[in-house]
Amino acid sequence: MFARTTASRVINRSFGARRFVHIEKRLEELGIELPPAPSPKANYNIVCYANSNMLYISGHLPMKSDGTLMVGRIGPESDGETIEHGYEAARHTGLNLIATMKEQLGDLDRVEQVVKVFGIVNSTVDFKSQHLVMDGCSDVIMEVFGKPVGYHARSAIGTSTLPLDMSVEVEAIIQIKPE
Repeated sequence: MFARTTASRVINRSFGARRFVHIEKRLEELGIELPPAPSPKANYNIVCYANSNMLYISGHLPMKSDGTLMVGRIGPESDGETIEHGYEAARHTGLNLIATMKEQLGDLDRVEQVVKVFGIVNSTVDFKSQHLVMDGCSDVIMEVFGKPVGYHARSAIGTSTLPLDMSVEVEAIIQIKPE
């Protein structure tokens, strides 16, 4: 197999190469169905950029499989959404990141390491548990990729607003196996 990077994606071509399906099998065993890979929502034409053995994934939204965007500020002490809402939003965002990996790489077994996840939580000023919200994304990554591939460095910050009033936005850096 070989891949070439275009402005919008990594294109895979298979010439009789064996395709691994370990991660896809794990998804099936977990009862997880990936949503369609998202497309850009603003004036940029790439969802991620591949360079050598690294995949840099742009900020992803908490889009449910039915297309519903999870919105709202997190901060139950100030009439915001609950930590559970934020956790669910981060989990959906993680699933969208994985869907992008699958679309870009063609095979999730090409993920050598989830290197870093950076999460931004739309939160009220008094909310201080952004790390608990981002566990939703980290947990689903660990469920799908397991040890050691799923272990990643992570940052979680709060902000007073996000585009489209989304509850979280997450970007990722992924190390990929050579073809």
